Amino acid sequence: MDGIQYIDGIKYSVVTDKGIRLLLKNQYTFNVESGSTRTEIKHWVELFFGVKVIAVNSHRLPGKSRRMGPIMGHTMHYKRMIVTLPPGYYIPPLRRKELK
Repeated sequence: MDGIQYIDGIKYSVVTDKGIRLLLKNQYTFNVESGSTRTEIKHWVELFFGVKVIAVNSHRLPGKSRRMGPIMGHTMHYKRMIVTLPPGYYIPPLRRKELK
């Protein structure tokens, strides 16, 4: 299997106030495919980024209501994973700059 196939479960990283605070604890937040499991995400992160994962927390977020004229609709729910790395490991594109 190639690297592209492994990373298909991770949609994108989440950059929010809480996500930035979690970077200080060496935790990274990703939105993932709804059917992804914790073990799959752990495997994908370890393989793609070359880091060791010590914990993966997940929760499902509800979809949002959307109106298109008189018709009410909604977006699909999605899953978010918080990946914890041990001290000394980091994901380079998401690393927070050191404060002096």
